[in-house]
Amino acid sequence: MELNKLKGKKILVLGDVMLDTYHIGKVNRISPEAPVPVVRVTRSYSVLGGASNVARNLLGLGCVPMVIGGLGRDADGERMKQMFAELGIEARCCVTDCPTITKTRIIGNHQQIVRIDFEDEKYELPVEAEEELLSAARELVGQADVVVISDYGKGICNARICGEVIRMAKECGKRVIVDPKGVEWNKYHGATIITPNTKELSMVYGEDVANCDGAIHEAAKSVMERYDLSALLVTRSEKGMSYVAGDKELDIPTEAREVYDVSGAGDTVVATLAAALAADMEVYDAIKLANKAAGIVVGKMGTSPVLFDDLQAELVAGNLTGKILDREQVGDLMKLLRMQNRKVVFTNGCFDILHKGHVVYLEKAKRLGDVLVVGLNTDASVRRLKGESRPINPQEARAAVMAALESVDYVVMFDEDTPADLIRDVMPDVLVKGGDYKIEDIVGRENAGQTVTIPFEEGFSTTNIINRSRQ
Repeated sequence: MELNKLKGKKILVLGDVMLDTYHIGKVNRISPEAPVPVVRVTRSYSVLGGASNVARNLLGLGCVPMVIGGLGRDADGERMKQMFAELGIEARCCVTDCPTITKTRIIGNHQQIVRIDFEDEKYELPVEAEEELLSAARELVGQADVVVISDYGKGICNARICGEVIRMAKECGKRVIVDPKGVEWNKYHGATIITPNTKELSMVYGEDVANCDGAIHEAAKSVMERYDLSALLVTRSEKGMSYVAGDKELDIPTEAREVYDVSGAGDTVVATLAAALAADMEVYDAIKLANKAAGIVVGKMGTSPVLFDDLQAELVAGNLTGKILDREQVGDLMKLLRMQNRKVVFTNGCFDILHKGHVVYLEKAKRLGDVLVVGLNTDASVRRLKGESRPINPQEARAAVMAALESVDYVVMFDEDTPADLIRDVMPDVLVKGGDYKIEDIVGRENAGQTVTIPFEEGFSTTNIINRSRQ
């Protein structure tokens, strides 16, 4: 997947914008007034939430989000206007008598203690506000590559607004992705993809749906037929995602990782899916990308957006399976390590019969940085350097033994007589060779930040071991 294609794509987000506020502190005692913890706040901050968190995720992916929503005539509404402006997000928000939707979370000792919501649950959007939003939609839909409807059930995404925006998008040939709410799905008729979670699918289906492939597929097809929908992408928590469209059923498992906070993961899925489809990725690739993005944000606290570099690092890491890499993977490896600001150490050798001298040498080399990459001569290269009787052990066996060492992070084989080309590909921060080399004679030093020699352990030599064994 070429993530750079995401950059600059325009995505229109219609929905319930919110302000997420966090008060974080420590709990050392229980209140004498009531049996509740006392949180001594050490840090407070606010971020865009709800539909505006979808926009924040899109911004993090390098896209250009445009937002249509509603704010209240209050301080939180003014704060959100300021935040949109600071982030450079074009926001067309009507102002109504309904308070700006604000969710305030109190967190003590890394545990959410209470959430306080400011909203009017039964608020109905006035006709003049609807007209203002539809006027903005008429102007922005044609500019967008993809349209997202982020429905939190707070009043903005009513039947008229959703129906008109979907109609406008279809007339312009734009795809529409809906993050739904509630059971009234007639208003989403004509959307391209709807992204319910398992609970939301159960609600609209009319009964609990087991979180297994067959049950999800059956319920999704029933709902699609009932509302004349073309595709559903069901997010299934620890089970990953299921995409159902016509006779196509794709089940993508989640990637195992520690879950810290699931807040905003659905926003991330919708944003990444929209960005990927805007970049003309195949649906399967777009869903895999959204799955990876969701996996990243659940490892962060609060409604954190996925960032382009995080996602790129995740994709690169996924291409690097195990410690033994092909030459073609070196570029991906170095891209990942540079994104992670890791200090790379490189050394090379035949490592035909591993002995204590090798082990000590490699441990000392690893201490010079964060990641040790070992260039390993292939069998053909060893024969040219050492003669036809070498190597004793074939390259696959030598690579496996090297990879088993804790000090070695990656092993890359090279077929040339010298590692010059490989060193040029790696461009290590530190190039290491044995103490019998003079710095000025070390191959590849011009492509390394620093060149270091490490003395060999006395009394240990592969050649001596081979000669003794022959005797």
